[in-house]
Amino acid sequence: MNINREQLVRMAVNAGVDHPTIKGYRGGFDGRARITLGTGGITYSHAIGDVCMNIAGDHIEPGVSMAHSDSSENNAVEMFSCIGNPVLCIGGAAKGARGLVTGTHGGVEHTMAWFSPEDLERMDGTEKFLIKTYGQGMKTSDAPDVFWMNLDPDLLDAMDLALDENGKVIFPVATVLPAYLMGSGLGSSTLMTGDYDIMTQDKEANEKFGLNNLRFGDFVAVLDHDCTYGAHYKQGAVSIGVVVHSDSFTSGHGPGLTIVATSENGAIEPVICEKANIGEYFDVLMDRR
Repeated sequence: MNINREQLVRMAVNAGVDHPTIKGYRGGFDGRARITLGTGGITYSHAIGDVCMNIAGDHIEPGVSMAHSDSSENNAVEMFSCIGNPVLCIGGAAKGARGLVTGTHGGVEHTMAWFSPEDLERMDGTEKFLIKTYGQGMKTSDAPDVFWMNLDPDLLDAMDLALDENGKVIFPVATVLPAYLMGSGLGSSTLMTGDYDIMTQDKEANEKFGLNNLRFGDFVAVLDHDCTYGAHYKQGAVSIGVVVHSDSFTSGHGPGLTIVATSENGAIEPVICEKANIGEYFDVLMDRR
């Protein structure tokens, strides 16, 4: 892909570990109330590449959940950060550890990062991070009808995407979903921050579309949704997202997708691939940092 790198801005933002919070019982789609583990903090048990379904928790975020204590500054952390951006631990027990941004989560306004299991074990929750943000505003001259967002250009390079005979971007994905399965997050004015959720309350749909085996970090295609300026139904449109948090028991919720590419006129051709996961490119990205 021919990327407009000379126009892109690389900018530093800072964040810390955002401690988990809990408010008590929460009602589920089945009428039952539950108290479960949820968002925030450092998650040791689940990582990019692990299945995000059937977890004893709700909206679980793999790796480190980061935020800035000032809401306006945190807006910049979440808006500017792109999947694949380098993250450096600059304070705390794991000072010097290097990681990668893996997505953003709306509502709780978190930015998540992958670190090696060894570095996660060293962390004590007081860590501070430097994120070198890069990627918002990215365009590709060979795919002018694709709107890119939330994606590091180095990750796009590593994916080595090709075009088909009609000029469409051939995009490997774990599954292809119909518009009617998308829920929480619809109505937002932009998906350059946060995510929107796959609804998983229908067991037959989960089986039909392979959602029971969906993994953190998987690329997923959504048909007939244009996400250029917030997600909405548009026949023929195609959007691509990355799974950033786990399933949920609440109505309208489920695994969240941070959108990385969208085309209102269908200039993306999703192709099922078992290895369609951001974790497949971590070694390449870490070597480039």
